[in-house]
Amino acid sequence: MVILAFYDPVLRFLRQPYANVCARRPDLVQDCDFSTLGPLEGFNTRLKISLYGGLILALPIVLWQIWRFIVPALHSKEKKYAIPFVLSSVILFVLGGFFAYYTLDKGLEWLISWSGSDVRQAFQISKYVSFVGLMVAAFGIGFEFPVLLVFLQLAGVVKPRQLVQGWRVAIVVIVVIAAVITPSGDPITLLLLSVPLVLFYFIAILIGHLATRNRKDDD
Repeated sequence: MVILAFYDPVLRFLRQPYANVCARRPDLVQDCDFSTLGPLEGFNTRLKISLYGGLILALPIVLWQIWRFIVPALHSKEKKYAIPFVLSSVILFVLGGFFAYYTLDKGLEWLISWSGSDVRQAFQISKYVSFVGLMVAAFGIGFEFPVLLVFLQLAGVVKPRQLVQGWRVAIVVIVVIAAVITPSGDPITLLLLSVPLVLFYFIAILIGHLATRNRKDDD
């Protein structure tokens, strides 16, 4: 309901990447207005934006509940990572969402260019909102990758040395996963998601190495 009260400014915010494409490439987009194909589409779009916004606002609570589910299987020294786990997960998800938002116009421009200059662009508002929501979710989930890697190292499932040795295979896997979770499928968005994930891979190895070494020193 909180997001629903701010529907108009939120919609303007979501529309901005498309507006950037309209301003930059008038040869591709002649009309920057959204369209609806039914009397219920506007109402459904409001509900959709409220749902996406509610999920984002509820993310800290969801992650905390996930951590509480995992905690019984952890040692007492590992339970101290609860707050860092939740905070880093929320921050990285939000960071991924903003990264998706501020690079979305590049992906949109590439996708629209495939329609041809003779095709009139008329985006349905509900489909556009769904597209933006999927992109934000894909990048947000993708940016959780280092948290998962650090957790696996702390749990002893993998060792930092193993991750270093398998970096070539990891890069291939990262690109494949990025291609799967990227809803647009365009190479620009794929590259924009893959590069941060590769950097996160090596950062997670460093954090995991330091954390496991400190734990050994404590023991």
